[in-house]
Amino acid sequence: MTAADQPRSRAGETRPRAFLDQLRSRALDLFHSAWSPTPFTVRRWALASVVVNAGITVTGAAVRLTGSGLGCPTWPQCTPGSFVPAAHDAHAPVNMAIEFGNRLLTFLVLAVAVACVVAVLRVTPRRSSLVRLAWIQPIGVAVQGLWGGLVVRSLLNPVTVSVHFLVSIGMILAALALYARSGEGDAPPRRLVHRDIRTLGFVLVAAVFVLVVAGVVVTGTGPHSGDEAASRFDFDIQTVVQIHADAVWIVLGLTFALLFALHVTDSPGRARRGALVLLGVELAQGVIGYVQYFLAVPAILVGAHVLGAALVWIATLRVVFLMRSRGPGDTLASGHNELDAVGV
Repeated sequence: MTAADQPRSRAGETRPRAFLDQLRSRALDLFHSAWSPTPFTVRRWALASVVVNAGITVTGAAVRLTGSGLGCPTWPQCTPGSFVPAAHDAHAPVNMAIEFGNRLLTFLVLAVAVACVVAVLRVTPRRSSLVRLAWIQPIGVAVQGLWGGLVVRSLLNPVTVSVHFLVSIGMILAALALYARSGEGDAPPRRLVHRDIRTLGFVLVAAVFVLVVAGVVVTGTGPHSGDEAASRFDFDIQTVVQIHADAVWIVLGLTFALLFALHVTDSPGRARRGALVLLGVELAQGVIGYVQYFLAVPAILVGAHVLGAALVWIATLRVVFLMRSRGPGDTLASGHNELDAVGV
């Protein structure tokens, strides 16, 4: 090696070391954000829980859309006698890798759930309302894991698959409630809008949930079952699609009504902006839904539609939380609100 090459060699050795040092530093920061939390870091962990629970609904759909639903044909093992993918004549390696990858993501959701619990237990002052909401996260992950085993053992029966998705919707609700409650105080809830508008918000949440259930039925009736061995709902596809489309128009009508009511009553700007964001998400979701229908439901658009369903659900719940207050919290006083920052 020449003298000229030595500095390059040392620089090449320094870069990986610097990267590892930076990675170690970030890992320690994550640990301390849960072990030595502030109200702000508790809120960040709650937001992370919203993100990972929404994300795993999309990756779960990707498993089904790629025909990998039985890529790991056993549970809790992936293939008979092995917890990781092993050669299996009935399943292609890529399908096994996709299903196994989705199972691994469950541990990421669990890690975030545990971090939420640790953070709310160690933050000062401890708030019992946050503790109860945080414990839903790891318990929900355990329920999802066990139910996932039933999904596999039932050969992707559409009932078990549908419940699997709806539990994820419930997990998103709990995570978003934790996020909202961690950013406010513990005073009794106080309405920021007229009572009838608040009631309309609850009706909208119920309508969106019915819309999601109708979408799940359409999914369980149509193609993309996840595996050739999977059964389907014995419904007429045109009928369930029409019911789903009718529910879409009901939700859009309720959203227009809510947005109009918030504006004419001069409700708080955050609530009005939240309703406007919800309408935008719904319109985008509607476009995806109609395009996928007329293109014979290509897998990529179905995946986008599942993501849209999660975003509509989140945006709907957020509007309801914005229409009431429990007093200022430490994180609100500091002006940190990540969902406002990204416009969700």
